[in-house]
Amino acid sequence: MKISPKMLGDVAASVAPVVSSVRSLRFHIYKNRMSSDDIDILVIDDEESIRHMLTMLLGGEGWKVVAVEDGQEGLKELLARSYDLVLTDVRMPTMDGLELLAEIDERELDTTVIVMSAFGNRQLAVEALKAGAYDYIDKPFQRDEILLTVVKAVERLRLRRENADLRRQVSKKKGLDRLIGQSEPMENVFALIEKVSEFKSTILLTGESGTGKELAARAIHELSPRTDQPFIAINCGAIPPNLLESELFGHVKGAFTDATTDKKGLFMAADGGTLFLDEVAELPMELQIKLLRVLQENEVRRIGESVTHDIDVRIIAATLHNLEKRVEEGHFREDLFYRLHVIGIDLPPLRERLEDIPLLVDHFIAEQNQRLGTDIEGLSPDAMDTLQNYHWPGNVRELHNCIERGVVISSDAHIDRADLPAAIRTSDSPLRSLFNSDELSIKKLSARLERILITRALQKTDGNRTHAAKLLEISHRALLYKLKDYDIDL
Repeated sequence: MKISPKMLGDVAASVAPVVSSVRSLRFHIYKNRMSSDDIDILVIDDEESIRHMLTMLLGGEGWKVVAVEDGQEGLKELLARSYDLVLTDVRMPTMDGLELLAEIDERELDTTVIVMSAFGNRQLAVEALKAGAYDYIDKPFQRDEILLTVVKAVERLRLRRENADLRRQVSKKKGLDRLIGQSEPMENVFALIEKVSEFKSTILLTGESGTGKELAARAIHELSPRTDQPFIAINCGAIPPNLLESELFGHVKGAFTDATTDKKGLFMAADGGTLFLDEVAELPMELQIKLLRVLQENEVRRIGESVTHDIDVRIIAATLHNLEKRVEEGHFREDLFYRLHVIGIDLPPLRERLEDIPLLVDHFIAEQNQRLGTDIEGLSPDAMDTLQNYHWPGNVRELHNCIERGVVISSDAHIDRADLPAAIRTSDSPLRSLFNSDELSIKKLSARLERILITRALQKTDGNRTHAAKLLEISHRALLYKLKDYDIDL
């Protein structure tokens, strides 16, 4: 049977509504799967009729649409605000679609691009796909065809957002899982870490030895956009001053006697990531000057080298000392202190969050059981009571060591009081002694309690009376009177 052109036309005419219906059905399936995301679309085309038609069509679906007439205007829009999706013609005056794609790629603009090309310009569309476009549409296009293409792009965007949210949730769990606690002081620390982690601002972590400053620094890094880049930690007080400069900034071969090869230094090694400067108060004065220059200029120069290297490093510093007091004493540069103390996070000592001890104990027992192959179930009530009445000068690190010892020497399924270190079993904290005494005079007990709290505040602030008065919530003058009354000299 010979098929005539008329028969082909009739078949095409009969199939067209079916194809249109299928396209329409596919569009509505995709559309119904979409969430109510707030989508911004930029239309770029030199034909006013096309701009008007796409604005009405896409705007009618609830999306926000802005339309401009050429690639140069489109680039200005993309630099001025964020767009989720760009529909751009390939052939345009001033700046065409391929040039626009190159600019988007070079400037690393986060947007999805769909190109539109007239029938017969398929090669240009292929070039656009190679240049980074998500999809293309031939002109003239059908209503359902353009909607289906746009909805698929928006669906892809929604999935990317969901994946990013999931990665952030996993990263959040990963970042904070080593910091254990549910007390108010720790909840405040967690909230601050989450808030500051996404920004590059320099952070100064303070707190006594053993409070978890490095864990906090790692959490900030792992919650930040730099999580896939290096996290490098150095203890500034553990390296001899004559070696510290080379460790931090690097050197070139021949810069000094032992410099037999080039060395990058930790700043360059941490490029793109985070450098954690533990015990930053121990930095020698000459290295404080160099660190300040790095923070100001974002560049380093290795020892023996005349050129500088640009770096992108987030600095997190930590100290157990009162840096302001060090500044007053002339041991730390004031300008460097303010550069480091853009955001301060104070890690509370364990004695100020005793309610976290059961959580920490459970965590450490599980950790040691897995590491040592033991099967300890927990602590006896007497042992737990002893831990919660101890003053923990070594903080969480001391508790960790205590639990490890108990897991190793316990002969039962539970760690008993006898399995705890002697220093913890026999120690009596000042507050416990105070309330276990037979004294009933409110006046005498209040005076003894004041003396204990004042002493603790002065120890916490390295003897800074102004800061101690703030912690005690009394005036500086009142503190001076009490120091004299109680004969306290710290």
